[in-house]
Amino acid sequence: MDESNPPEHLNPLQRFGRDVRQVRQARKLTQEHLGKAAGYSYGYVSMVETGKLLASEKFAEGCDLAFGTGALFSGLLQRIDEGDHPSWFVPYLNLERKASRILNYSANLVTGMLQTEEYARVIFRVSNPIASAEAIEGKVAARLRRREVFESDTPPFLWVILHEACLRTVVGGAETMAGQLEYLLAASASPYVDLQVMPFSAGAPVANAMMPFTLLKFTDSPTVLYSDGPQGGKLYDSAKTVASYVDIYDRLRAHALSPDGSLNLIESLLEEYRNEHRSGPERR
Repeated sequence: MDESNPPEHLNPLQRFGRDVRQVRQARKLTQEHLGKAAGYSYGYVSMVETGKLLASEKFAEGCDLAFGTGALFSGLLQRIDEGDHPSWFVPYLNLERKASRILNYSANLVTGMLQTEEYARVIFRVSNPIASAEAIEGKVAARLRRREVFESDTPPFLWVILHEACLRTVVGGAETMAGQLEYLLAASASPYVDLQVMPFSAGAPVANAMMPFTLLKFTDSPTVLYSDGPQGGKLYDSAKTVASYVDIYDRLRAHALSPDGSLNLIESLLEEYRNEHRSGPERR
């Protein structure tokens, strides 16, 4: 980190890293000592302290434990994370981390939790054309952090239904799409992930399935619905509304391709994108 930079010129990741470094040095700990206490390498600590890497929740908790700072760094990290998401999305994000099952239907873009870094970067760049590069990178990092729920001892089960439009809408170019489809195939190999594709041949969508939506199920509380809309997403906990979308999701699963058939389609489209990338320059 450039010591000559005044605090107001630092981005959120750099400020977090600066604070970790300052407290570590005040406690007379080396990067190696902190890494061992938090369960990470000294190289990881260095990347965080220089603002080159967004720390994980586990690392922030490890810092608080090693420094005796309560929940200071965990709170700082949460505020960084929330600052990179729209305010209307934060309540959903907090519930997503606690869910035991996540049922998602995506109508035109791959769901955020399964997006690759480059795919997400292109989406944020297009949807935030006047945002700085640092702001875009913050949003990308925050989106990738959502995958950390799968690193817990009891990860949630994720069931995703992607409309075929998600796979054929070219985001960033053939190379980006090839990377995205490769990631979908890799993710589907997890015992905690089920993936289906709703083909164009299925015809008109089920009622109320024109927009993407997600159902969050919990072990100790009622299911919650999150649905996108023109003004952003919204959470619904009405038993009647949730029950109607559970029924919709069951019908979507019934009309989608089987998991094996879905993977076959993804593999076929992946080869198309690979061939397109090899045959000429990408479209931007």
